[in-house]
Amino acid sequence: MAITDHHAVFIGTTDDGHTFTVVNSPLRTAHTILTSGGFTTREHHGRALHLLPPAPSPEVGDHAEVALHLLYALTTDVADLRSSTRWQEPEAEAAAHFAFADGRTAATVTTDAARSVLELHGFQPTPTGYALPAGTGERERVTAVLNADIHLWSLGHGCAIDLNLPTPEAIPPAPGHGPTPAPKPPAPPRPPHRHTR
Repeated sequence: MAITDHHAVFIGTTDDGHTFTVVNSPLRTAHTILTSGGFTTREHHGRALHLLPPAPSPEVGDHAEVALHLLYALTTDVADLRSSTRWQEPEAEAAAHFAFADGRTAATVTTDAARSVLELHGFQPTPTGYALPAGTGERERVTAVLNADIHLWSLGHGCAIDLNLPTPEAIPPAPGHGPTPAPKPPAPPRPPHRHTR
């Protein structure tokens, strides 16, 4: 599984600016809510992927924001890891930057307040910033970043989140829909059995 697969709804941002939503549970009206909010839907490696292009018009952006909030009426199991300009003015500097890569979650901070928040949520100091301990599960990594993001917002700080997804094509496939493994070569024939006297 991938970080996108552990919550009923996962919302994120690709490096090229697409907002995407993955619905992992059978939420009856989720598709209608998202398409009414301006998201387009396409089949993507075994799942329906809902996409909003980079820099939508202000009207589309407002409708999309309402749609994402309406998903909370269907489930509270939502992981919203969009780049957090949603929490701050565009010109504001992020107090923390989180990065998911290679099964790890690292962070850098620009304020003492952010440093304290990260430590409260399980991040440990490293030579280059902070990281969650090795072996932290995927769902726990997402939860730690969600909680730190909300905590920072409550203190008036924004953060940036890098999911290490350059484009929508890089979003992981649905569980069980990964690449087909290469067939194993046939076993060499066994030598004929010889009778001895």
